[in-house]
Amino acid sequence: MTNLTAFDFSPFHRNAIGFDRIMSQMVRNFEQSKANNYPPYNIVEDSDNEYTIEIAIAGFAEGDISITSQEDQLIISGDKKDSDVDRKYLHKDLAYRKWERTFTLGEYVEVTGASVENGILSVKLERLVPEAKKPKTIAIDYKG
Repeated sequence: MTNLTAFDFSPFHRNAIGFDRIMSQMVRNFEQSKANNYPPYNIVEDSDNEYTIEIAIAGFAEGDISITSQEDQLIISGDKKDSDVDRKYLHKDLAYRKWERTFTLGEYVEVTGASVENGILSVKLERLVPEAKKPKTIAIDYKG
C-alpha cells in the first residue's frame, strides 16, 4: 500500500492558495483511520444535504457516550465505566475499551440530532447553506 506522506504535494500549492491545510488534514485523517478501526461505523448520504453517521456502540449505556461539535470537527467518544469489578469471568472477549472518532465536517455542515437504537448511535448531519451563499438566478432585461 502506498503511503500518502511519500507524495510531494508542493506542486499543487502554487496553483491553489490555501489548500495546503486541506491536504495536510486529509493525510492526517487517512493515517488516523488506518490505525483505529474500533468501533465500526458507517457514513450514509440520506440526500444531497443530509448525512448520518452510524456507530456500533452495543454495551455502552447512557452517559458512556459523548458527542462534541467544535468548528469543523465532530468528536464522538465512548468510555464505559467498569461496573463488573466483582464478576469472575471464565472468558472475556467484550472489550468495551475507551475510544474516540473524529470527523472533519464540511463547510456549513451542522449536527441536527443524535439517537441510539438497537446498539447503533445515529448522528444526523445537515448542510445548512445560508441564503446569501446559495446560487442566484439573475433575470435578464431585454431591451428593444
